[in-house]
Amino acid sequence: MGKKSKEPEKPSNAWQGTYGDMITLMLCFFVMLYNPSEIDPTQLATITQSLQMNETESTNGGMSLSAGKLSDLGNNINSLPAVEKGRSLGLAKKKAVSLFAPDVKSSKITITSDERGLVISLASDNFFEEGNADLNIEETRDTLLRLSEFFKADELKTRYFRIEGHTDDTPVSLNPKFESNWELSAARAMNVLHYLADYGVDENRFHVAGYADTRPKASGDTPEARAYNRRVDIIILDEGHF
Repeated sequence: MGKKSKEPEKPSNAWQGTYGDMITLMLCFFVMLYNPSEIDPTQLATITQSLQMNETESTNGGMSLSAGKLSDLGNNINSLPAVEKGRSLGLAKKKAVSLFAPDVKSSKITITSDERGLVISLASDNFFEEGNADLNIEETRDTLLRLSEFFKADELKTRYFRIEGHTDDTPVSLNPKFESNWELSAARAMNVLHYLADYGVDENRFHVAGYADTRPKASGDTPEARAYNRRVDIIILDEGHF
C-alpha cells in the first residue's frame, strides 16, 4: 500500500483582520467628511436608481451623475457676475453698518435693504426743519461727511445711487417756496446731493426723485407716523433698478 501524499496546508487568514481594520478606518474617515447639507437630492436619487438596476440592465451601460466639467465651467462663468455683485453689496452693507453706527444709535439713520438694493434712510426731522428743504448742517455735518466717505469707497465704485425725498401728508403752508409736497420732497433730495457733491462725491452716479407723501412707511395720522414718513432715502441700486 502506497504512502499517502501530504495534504497542502490551508492558507492563513491572518490578513483578513488587518484588511478589515483598514476598511473600518476608511469608512470612519469618509463618514467624518460626509455633510448632509451638501447632498444633491437629484444625484442621490440617480445613485439609488443605478444601484437598484438588475444585472441585465447594467450591461446596457451606466448612468451619468453629472453634466460634466465643461457644463459646470459654463454655469460657473455665467454666475460669476451675479456672485461678485452680491458680494460687493454685502461688503458695502457691512461697511455701512460699521461706519454709521453713531448715526444709527442716535436715530439719524436707518439701514435696510429691499428689492431696490441697500437703503440708507435719513430721518428728515434731524436733517430738515418741518416744511423746509434747507439742511440742518450744524447738526448733521459729521453724518454727511461719513456719507460722502461711504459713497467714495472702493466697494461702490461700480454702483449707482438714487436719492428719494419723502414727506408726510401734511399740506405745505409755512414756506412759500413750495406749492406742494412734491416740490418739497424733490428739493430735499437735491440739497442732499449738492452737499455730498461739495464733499467730493461724483454726482453723475446719482439720480434724484421726489415722491411727496405717496410712499409712506407708516400708516395713521399720529405725529409718530408722520415723522416716520418724513425721510430722505439714499439707495445703492441693484442692477435691475438702475
